[in-house]
Amino acid sequence: MIKKYINLLGTALIAICCLQTVVAQERLVDRVVATVGSGIILQSDIEMQYAQYLAQGEKPNDNMKCYLLQQLVTQKLLSQQAIIDSIEVSEAEVDDNLNRRMQMMVRQAGGKERLEEFLNRSLLQYKEEMRPSIGEQLKAQKMQQNIVTTINVTPQEVKSYFTGLNQDSLPYFNTEVEVGEIVINPVLTKEEKEQFKQKAEGYRQQVVNGSDFGTVARLYSEDGSAPYGGELGFATRDNYVKEFSAMAFKLKEGEVSPVFETMYGFHFLQVLQRRGEEVNVRHVLIKTKPTPSSLERAKAKLDSIYDKVEQGKLGFHIAASTYSDNNETKYTGGMIVNEEDRSSLIPMDKLDRETFTSIDPLKVGQYSKPFLSKDRTGSQVYKFMYLKSRVAPHKANLEQDFAKIQEAAKQDKINRKLSEWFEARKENTFIDINTDFLTCDELKLWMSNESLAQK
Repeated sequence: MIKKYINLLGTALIAICCLQTVVAQERLVDRVVATVGSGIILQSDIEMQYAQYLAQGEKPNDNMKCYLLQQLVTQKLLSQQAIIDSIEVSEAEVDDNLNRRMQMMVRQAGGKERLEEFLNRSLLQYKEEMRPSIGEQLKAQKMQQNIVTTINVTPQEVKSYFTGLNQDSLPYFNTEVEVGEIVINPVLTKEEKEQFKQKAEGYRQQVVNGSDFGTVARLYSEDGSAPYGGELGFATRDNYVKEFSAMAFKLKEGEVSPVFETMYGFHFLQVLQRRGEEVNVRHVLIKTKPTPSSLERAKAKLDSIYDKVEQGKLGFHIAASTYSDNNETKYTGGMIVNEEDRSSLIPMDKLDRETFTSIDPLKVGQYSKPFLSKDRTGSQVYKFMYLKSRVAPHKANLEQDFAKIQEAAKQDKINRKLSEWFEARKENTFIDINTDFLTCDELKLWMSNESLAQK
């Protein structure tokens, strides 16, 4: 029983509209396929998600519809309890979620016009159609977080969990390493920045002189919002860096800002609409890019740090905390964190090629030579790597793998808590599933004995 819930929750609350193919096609007459408390699930809800499944390149599989309905039942239970518990989802949260989804869809479709043709409707219309579904999904996510937010495990629980596992089938871990880095970003002088500022100013003048703002943004903006004409959707001050917020909340509706700078480059924006403490703007971004001189300065700075660290005059962790420009690692003393379990040990086969190449020939305690690299945004940086430790391949054990086992024990406890929660809701909530789905093993745990007797 628990496993069925775990399978449900592993990818529960899936993205309803990552790439839903509601294309121009004749629709079957809709019908109710499930009732969950005061809510209903329609055949069209399942068909829309199944179309997404096919659009991702998967082969037709009618059993997938059973799984999708199972997920929707779960979502209904969670979102209905969220309403009872007064869990709120703001319009800004829904807008932010919708905008991220739309940006992903535009990229996958190859442009705004192609996506609208694919959807057989405008993006604005599609967003409004999806708003209720996204609101319900976000409430369900918050409800699930509330159920498990206080769950933790003690060292004794971790040990009990591990000893309870089948010792003959424990996982085998490949080589793992602890790796650090110090990163230096090239910094442009005021004079070097001027060319980018003037480029932004030239596009702003086009708008001031009568060109359509949205067209200018689509053609020239270097931000992910360019396919939308630079529009960002409603957001509060906290959604933006301080320079952008200050400009967005200072202007009147329709007003175009002067060119201003943020950490991302040079912008100008236009306020489209205000709504309480939220504002909808569109903008054009021109990113600053390293010049040869700025790269030379960055390399010289890193070379100096490297020499002090390598000669033992400056500790690596102190150097990283003091000088590194990577905010993701400088506060961990330069150490890269395993994103899967938040531990410091990373399997060698999970490293990116550049990191693997730089640390593979190193002995424990050694540093790579400084080299030119790119950060996650694609910007050029200089860095050098540090190999703190290397753990040989081994069978899972508490001494070497406590963090991993602790995370597994916590997830097991979370799954059991969620299973208990769903079992209780199942007993106290009216759930009726259309008999067409009686053959779905995934849905039998939700069906009444009377329904199952009809099979």
